[in-house]
Parts: sequence; C-alpha cells; structure tokens
Amino acid sequence: MNKLTNFSIDATTKTPQIDFNNFTGELILSGKSIPENAAKLYEPALEWINKYIINSKPVTNLRLNLEYFNTASSIWISKIMKSLTQINNPDNLLIVHLYVPLEEYDDLNEIDDIRDFFEPITNIFQNTIPGVGLKLYAINDDSEVVKDTIVLM
Repeated sequence: MNKLTNFSIDATTKTPQIDFNNFTGELILSGKSIPENAAKLYEPALEWINKYIINSKPVTNLRLNLEYFNTASSIWISKIMKSLTQINNPDNLLIVHLYVPLEEYDDLNEIDDIRDFFEPITNIFQNTIPGVGLKLYAINDDSEVVKDTIVLM
C-alpha cells in the first residue's frame, strides 16, 4: 500500500501556494489564484484530496487565504471543498478557514450578513459526512489576523 505524501506547489505571481499536509490535516491555499490554466494547477491537487479523504485526519483544516481568485479557480476550489465533504467518517471534523480584509469583515454587521457571506460555501456542505465548521478571519494590511468568528454547521 502506498503511503500518501504531502502535496506542495510554490506560489508564483499568478498562482497560489498549495501546501497539503497529510500528517497534520492542514490544507493551505494562499496568495493569488489567476492561473492561465486552472485545470493544470488544481487537477493534481484535487487528485491528492481524493486520496486524502480515504484516510483523513480526525480534524482537517482547509485554510483559504487567497487575496484574489478568478472564476476558473473558484470552480476548482469548490471541487476541492466538495470532495472534502466526502470524508467518510461522521466523527471527523472539517474546518474551513477564510481570510478576508478587515474592511470586508467589518461590513458583516448582522447575522444575516454573515449568513449571506457564507451561503456559497454552506451550499457545498449541505450533504456532508464529517462535521463542518467555518472560521472567518479579518486580516490587516500586513496580513495579520486581527479578528475572527466561528460558525459550526
């Protein structure tokens, strides 16, 4: 049986850093995601995710710290999130960490604003096997976390 190794791609000016750690359950996408060929970038990442979910860690943290992503990237990121919903253990937990600029975070004043912000993600997680939590972080201009909110589903 082949043991799943970590998956890593260095960031470029147009592509994010991808750092998926099989040993810790930390799955990180950070930077800009405006690749010329999103499939070439994300297809190997999705293949890795599909292997990871077979024997995932009790807690998987998907950290989306993307300052900008295009439509093609959003489709692939959605596919990755959808695959993670198939972690086949109801005792496991999937936490999605989203990082947004402080101004956007502060605009989310009411519970309805937060619900609307998370709606595209919650639609993906409607029929999940593991428990799911969403954590929203406000980051300042130096990319430091200054506020956070958690939502459990």
